[in-house]
Amino acid sequence: MVPPANILFLLLLPVAAAQMTPGSCSGCGPLSLPLLAGLVAADAIVSLLIVVVVFVCARLRSRPPQEDDKIYINMPGRG
Repeated sequence: MVPPANILFLLLLPVAAAQMTPGSCSGCGPLSLPLLAGLVAADAIVSLLIVVVVFVCARLRSRPPQEDDKIYINMPGRG
């Protein structure tokens, strides 16, 4: 559920956007192609890094405990 403060923010966002005049910020034009390509590449690298970290953590967690040198006769999978 969204907290009440966030709901108020979401409701007031269109009002604030309507108050802005076009061209009120300097340098807010379209991004250059090299900058856009760099941002897309950085986003892909960060996303890939997150996937790798989650995969490694999940793999480490699912690893069975270390085997000991004991022989378990009546325990399938342990001897």
